[in-house]
Amino acid sequence: MEDLVIRDADVVDGTGGPSYRADVVVDDGRIVSIVKEAAAAGCQRPSATRELDAEGLVLSPGFIDMHAHSDLALLRDPDHSAKAAQGVTLEVIGQDGLSYAPVDDRTLAEVRRAITGWNGYGDDIDFTWRSVGEYLDRLDHGFDGEGIAVNAAYLIPQGTVRMLAVGWEDREATPQELDRMRQLVADGLREGAVGMSSGLTYTPGMYAKDAELTELCRVVAAHGGYYCPHHRSYGAGALEAYEEMVALTREAGCPLHLAHATMNFGVNEGKAPDLLALLDKALAQGVDISLDTYPYTPGCTTLVAMLPSWASEGGPKAILARLRDDATAERIRHHMEVVGADGCHGVPIEWDTIEISGVSDPALEPYVGRTVRQSADQRGEAPWVTARRLLLEDRLGSTILQHVGHEENVQAIMRHPVHTGGSDGILQGHKPHPRAYGTFPQYLGRYVRELGVLALEECVAHLTGRPATRLRLPDRGLVREGYRADLVLFDPDTVAAGSTFEAPRTLPVGIPHVLVDGRFVIEDGRRTDVLAGRAVRRTPR
Repeated sequence: MEDLVIRDADVVDGTGGPSYRADVVVDDGRIVSIVKEAAAAGCQRPSATRELDAEGLVLSPGFIDMHAHSDLALLRDPDHSAKAAQGVTLEVIGQDGLSYAPVDDRTLAEVRRAITGWNGYGDDIDFTWRSVGEYLDRLDHGFDGEGIAVNAAYLIPQGTVRMLAVGWEDREATPQELDRMRQLVADGLREGAVGMSSGLTYTPGMYAKDAELTELCRVVAAHGGYYCPHHRSYGAGALEAYEEMVALTREAGCPLHLAHATMNFGVNEGKAPDLLALLDKALAQGVDISLDTYPYTPGCTTLVAMLPSWASEGGPKAILARLRDDATAERIRHHMEVVGADGCHGVPIEWDTIEISGVSDPALEPYVGRTVRQSADQRGEAPWVTARRLLLEDRLGSTILQHVGHEENVQAIMRHPVHTGGSDGILQGHKPHPRAYGTFPQYLGRYVRELGVLALEECVAHLTGRPATRLRLPDRGLVREGYRADLVLFDPDTVAAGSTFEAPRTLPVGIPHVLVDGRFVIEDGRRTDVLAGRAVRRTPR
């Protein structure tokens, strides 16, 4: 007798091919048998110790979140329903060039402060690791040795690597420093990372010139990984920034995965076709490119990320010192409001688009849910005065929603054949972006069922098989015999994101069952106590 048979499911297998009805048998964490049209075949149907009637439900591979910020959440929250309830069975973390391995004691303290707005400061986390391998081992151990809620793959964060080897200075790396960065990247890949990320509008990663990034990408390519940049601009100069990444990785011979590949701000309205033409030309020339997006128009980051890069040189302590100095703070304001800071993608900041979504200091909660301009008007002061106060009082820990996107760009990009899904979900803050809790049901409910932007089979391929191919996972991402039983059962007629901008932590509907490694993490719409997730390490070449 097998462990589980899922009866009469409408299988959407992750390849993009037509759906079919089947009985699917799971045993010891893998799919061991798929019997198509079992009810109509008149043959002996498979049996198991447990049967699940899937009439009216779609069975698909588990969704792969190609851009997640759960680096500490996976170790903080054994429930992790924010992702498990969406049908996510694998998250790719270590994004945007800043995360918690590899580090030493100095850089660990610095990176914790730098990305407090993404993950919290981590007072509740025992930082027992320093290397990439030790961090992956910590994920494997999870809670009391039982694991974590869903699986996780890791990207080596280039900004953290530069922090270790060079520091926070805006200068070129010396040959010795570059050698050390190469070694750190190689070590992380050998220890199981799937690639390298960058945050090229975040310090200190943004201080790296193309030649430095190219050398690191050569190391990534040699170990079978991929490069995932948050590139230098999503606003003014966005197309040039995309071209830079394509050229850089082509020279290095490294696969490229473009993080949250959007065309934002007024300067890019209606310009998604220009981006797609650029990508199609490169693809036709043999460049290995993929990308991810989230199905929403606003972005999400930290308030401190809006500052010009020169104001961030030296790290968090130096930033706070500059903000306290009136003359320097005025220079910062001028760059942000008049010139267009590189932290705000070269576009003069519009304070009525910057909504505070979270704060580290509970005393500052009245700012949450309001734009900076709204809070400033209420206080009778200029928006920069309000923003400066918040940066100082919250010690750079505030997160924001940035309302600068365009629906037609979102839809055009998600149709592209190399597109995958990524939530970019920041789970911190009192009012997080709803994409953290709703990205995958939003694709299936709004963009498949309601708007018809993607066919169901094609959309599932974007969320499963295609990202598994990018990650070089030989036994995940498809409903296929011998593959891992990371599976989702959802109702195509009702699946929808419950999260909204007003109630962002609301769980989705229409996803009654989610399995990780053949074990139910969501059963009958409720989170079980199963911790079947582990670190998914890079497949050696």
